[in-house]
This record gives sequence, C-alpha cells and structure tokens, in this order.
Amino acid sequence: MDYMIETQQLTKCFKRKTAVNQLNLKVPKGSIFAFLGANGAGKTTTIKMIMNIIAPTSGRATVCGVDSLQLSPSQLQSIGYVSESQELPEWMSCQQLLDYCKPMYPSWDDNFCQALIKQFDLPLTEKLRHFSRGMKMKAALICAMAFRPQLLILDEPFSGLDPLVREELIDGLLEITSSESWTIFVSSHDINEVERLADWVGILHAGEEKITEGVESLQNRFKHIEILLGDDSTQSTKLPENFISCQQKGRVLRLIHDAYQPGRTDEEIKCLFPTTTDIKVQGMTLREIFIVLAKQYRLTSGRGGV
Repeated sequence: MDYMIETQQLTKCFKRKTAVNQLNLKVPKGSIFAFLGANGAGKTTTIKMIMNIIAPTSGRATVCGVDSLQLSPSQLQSIGYVSESQELPEWMSCQQLLDYCKPMYPSWDDNFCQALIKQFDLPLTEKLRHFSRGMKMKAALICAMAFRPQLLILDEPFSGLDPLVREELIDGLLEITSSESWTIFVSSHDINEVERLADWVGILHAGEEKITEGVESLQNRFKHIEILLGDDSTQSTKLPENFISCQQKGRVLRLIHDAYQPGRTDEEIKCLFPTTTDIKVQGMTLREIFIVLAKQYRLTSGRGGV
C-alpha cells in the first residue's frame, strides 16, 4: 500500500511536556483519513510537524514521499491546508483573495474554482471582514482546493460552526471528493463532523497513537452484544479482555466486543455461559466506537497533549 503521509517515531516536546510521543502514522493515498482525539490530544502539533511549521524533537515525517523538513515550494503547491485558527486578509474581498492565491499555484483550475464558489454560495465582492466564521471557512477551503491538491489537510475545520454550515461544508466535501482522487487528512475532536466522510481513522490520545485502521475493519470487529443469561448464570464469570463496558441488569448482560468474529465469538459466549438462551449482536457507529475507546484510554492515562 502507498502512503501519502508516514511518520516514524515522531515526537515533540515542549520543555518538560511531551505533546506527541513516538507517533507511527500511515495515511493511505486516496483515503479520507479522520485523525481523531479529544481536545489537547496532540493533533494540531502533529499536523504542524507534518507541514514543517514546527520541527520535531525527534523522529521524522514524510509527505508525498519527501521528508517534511525538506518540502520544497513546488511540493507545497500540491498540498492544501486549512486550520481552525487560519487568518485571512480581511481587508480583501473574496475575489481579491482568490486572485491573490491563484498565481501561487500552477495547477489552479478556474472552472473548478467557479464551481466551488457556486457550491459554497459566496459573495465575491464582499469584504472578508464582513463574512461570518462559516463563510470565512468556505473561502479558505476554496483557496485550498481550487488548485486540485494531491493532499488536503483540514485541522478542526468545522469547530465553532453552526450545524447548518457544518452540514453544508460536509456535503460539499462529499460531493467534490466523490469525483477526485485526493487524499484528505481531517483532524477533529468531534466524530460527528467526520463520520460520513472517513474511510480510514487514526485515534490519538495524550500524544500517543492508539489505532490506525480502515473504518470498515473497525466497525466489523466492534459490536454491541446483548446476552440473555440462564437462571444460574452471573457476571462473576471471568470475562476475556475483549469484553468491554460490561453491564448486567437481571439476566441481561450487555457488553462491547472489540474483536468480534461471526460464529466464533458466539461459541465463545456459549462456552462462558452454557445456559445462555439468546445472543443479540448489533453494529456500532464510528462515533460509538470512538466514545468507548476514549473512555478506556482515560482509565489508563492521565496525560494530555496540545
């Protein structure tokens, strides 16, 4: 498999605080990769190292096969980047901003730019200082996409936006990327923002990588399971480590299994509880999986990131 972004033992320390710790991340080419973690997990610090905005303390990152510290202007011209804290020249109109950005990118596509303007419904002659936060984010996205980048990096792009604008941006990204072969790397602390977009997911906690996996694979192995126990069964039975968040009410035992295999896991449950009369298995959304994992990580780690 080819990777658009790859890190090896990537680490960043700020004085005595380790923000990112020995991160080994692989982002497949052509994927929409959701980089998830709570506020302060280290996502923005990671992105800044990938983009060579800050240098790592140790380890390395490669982007498009090039060491991030060696990215040339021509290579940066194939990367679109939008951050939560991005500042725009507010004295410009939207059209002036686009005219300013266009000469920097030889691959700028005027027809595609016009299609994006129409899709995001932006007034070209209005000054950016009069734009709402959502409109400014749309303008920044157009500037980052109009040159058809190989890689689009979005750092908390939906943070602070009202639900309607969020939906508009997500719908726009879905429509655009359905016909493009870009790699999109989107960082977020709220899974609701990216659940419809992502086909790969990486989860960061306290600066450490916990999971990098295809969404389909993750959802195939994480399942809600409800077990109707026999009259003589109790939860005192020692349960395997794959049984998470176990709760028993009367004869009903509910849990989450993080390595479910059809047939095999059911047989495992029947061996643990021979008098079981019913087993119900349900799929989980990416949001549900993320919440379960975040709770597990909190139990085992008290450190934070930036």
